[in-house]
Amino acid sequence: MSQPKVFVTRKIVQSGLDRLQNEFDVEIWEDAAPPSREVLLEKIRGCHGVLTMLSEKVDDEFFEAAGDQLKVISQYAVGYNNIDVEAAKKRGIAVGNTPGVLTSATADMAFALLIASARRLIEGDQYIHNGNWKSWEPLGHIGWDLEGKTVGIVGLGRIGETFAKRCQGGWDMKVLYTSRSPKPEAEQKLSAVRVEFEELLERSDFVSVHCDLNEETKGMFNAAAFERMKNDAIFINTARGGIHVQPDLVQALKTGQIGAAGLDVTDPEPPSLNDEILQLANCLVAPHIGSATTSTRNNMAEIAIDNLALGIDGKPLRCSVT
Repeated sequence: MSQPKVFVTRKIVQSGLDRLQNEFDVEIWEDAAPPSREVLLEKIRGCHGVLTMLSEKVDDEFFEAAGDQLKVISQYAVGYNNIDVEAAKKRGIAVGNTPGVLTSATADMAFALLIASARRLIEGDQYIHNGNWKSWEPLGHIGWDLEGKTVGIVGLGRIGETFAKRCQGGWDMKVLYTSRSPKPEAEQKLSAVRVEFEELLERSDFVSVHCDLNEETKGMFNAAAFERMKNDAIFINTARGGIHVQPDLVQALKTGQIGAAGLDVTDPEPPSLNDEILQLANCLVAPHIGSATTSTRNNMAEIAIDNLALGIDGKPLRCSVT
């Protein structure tokens, strides 16, 4: 009996590649850059399952190109705003993702961006590498303290709560949050206080984004939002670039409306080399590596391949969004 046909849109960790090659008739896109749309639609033709990344647009055109035998889309990420889930449901195609396993890694990334931004680490590193450091400087690269500050968390889900634990437990920060529903357990554990979005912006020394990208959150950090923040506030986004309006963020950083920003996501992603967001000394930008630890990526591969196998067999997925 022939093995089910699967296309993987990018190379993943070796443990995942080994399993894919053992269990499926698999083709893996080897380039670091994603396949073009034309190539992608050709490669998925006749596939029973496709393992996708955030970079692929999965819509009716995608499903038409794949054919009626397609049973499952397995997303190698928690987020799935690149996938038309309703279109998949109408066709009886299962959609899975990889939640839970990247919680700690992403929370750590947010905290790393916060510390690096507050203490101006990248500026200091560049200062040395550019040959500018001649002696100890009493006014050189003065940053912000973290101890006892107020952190505002937008979206107190698993990642947001884990980030809050880092802030509250290690640095005794006061935790404010905004979310669609109250989080009484988190409030009790973290002494967190739920406030309206506008109040969070006005009171927080640091604002960290941990919500989904959807119609409600798209562009919520715009010029009006940045104007409400403190002039020395630090903005952190490890969620999705579309949640902030990038030109508005650039303007807020250039004019001193806010103090600094640490981003693991941008809009567009990746930004062009001449994008103003990359020209600012007070903005640290990482290449969307929130989940990039060995154990996290191995766990993501395990879940994603489980979802593929189960979906092809017509069984409930390990982690389903349909």
